Amino acid sequence: MAQPQLTSMQRVLTTLSHKEPDRVPLFLLLTMHGAKELGISIKEYFSKAEYVVEGQLRMLKKYRHDCLYNFYYAPLEVEAWGADVIFREDCPPNSGAPFIRKADQIKSLRPPSVKGSRVLQKTLESGRSLKAAVGDTVPIIGVVMSPFSLPVMQMGFDKYLELIFEEPALFERLMEVNEAFCIEWANAQLASGVTAIVYFDPVSSSSIIPRETFMRTGFNVARRVIPRIKGPVAMHFASERCLPMADVLPDTGALAVGVSSMECLAALKKAYGGKMALVGNLNGIEMRTWNAAAATNAVRDAIAKGGAGGGFILSDNHGEIPWQVPEQTLLAISEAAHTLGRYPLAIADNNAA
Repeated sequence: MAQPQLTSMQRVLTTLSHKEPDRVPLFLLLTMHGAKELGISIKEYFSKAEYVVEGQLRMLKKYRHDCLYNFYYAPLEVEAWGADVIFREDCPPNSGAPFIRKADQIKSLRPPSVKGSRVLQKTLESGRSLKAAVGDTVPIIGVVMSPFSLPVMQMGFDKYLELIFEEPALFERLMEVNEAFCIEWANAQLASGVTAIVYFDPVSSSSIIPRETFMRTGFNVARRVIPRIKGPVAMHFASERCLPMADVLPDTGALAVGVSSMECLAALKKAYGGKMALVGNLNGIEMRTWNAAAATNAVRDAIAKGGAGGGFILSDNHGEIPWQVPEQTLLAISEAAHTLGRYPLAIADNNAA
């Protein structure tokens, strides 16, 4: 017998408890598409909290998905430190030149004040407004960059790798500063009305660094930071692999993990089942070329491999859907999720053993 229809919040909480709600929750992690809804540029869209609020609410109604995404763009955090942000017409804003030019600067580095940052306060303003609009019926998702991954924007990838392996004392000092900022920023978002925090940490992925290095760096950082965030946390590796870390990630205290389209969803479900919920793993790059049939097939395959028993939120694999993905494709994904994702599931993984 089909279950009664739940609110988005009830649906998500049920699946995070590794139980089956009325249907598989759908997170369309849309940021820039709000600018399309309002008919303005990406730069103008992110210039005012009210634009982001209006865009998110319109997309919630149009695509009938299960979250509001109070994420502006990745370099917003380094913008709070005084760095430049580069805006373009058809892609996410990118960080400008790194503001840590020499490793010795880390010795005197101090985190920015959340209360004193205009860009951070703008994000908190939109969080409060979204909360006022939906109350406890729809999860509102906030984002922080992991203290371990943020230095890619702070100082550049090459210099950061040198720091990790050649300057351990300065590396630990940078982590100390970044951890203090990350915790304050995450908790300020939760206090504004955000429901949960996504902890983006792509540098920790097994695609980027060896497991031995991860265990003494990014893993330890996550274990220090996540328990001090006063709300639910999902780890996300921004399209990168996380299957090799399935034995240790639950020890961070995170409730869910964003999973890559480069890994088998059935294998991920088996490895993480009952310990962390999965969020993913539709390929956002391929999504740009999908027609309705391709979208339906991708949704069917993901639900068949990940949906049974709850513990699965259908989403893209990166944490941000590309600007080039058309409205028709997003509507097709939503329709397929609503049709094929109802419990008890009528589809099964044909490749399951």
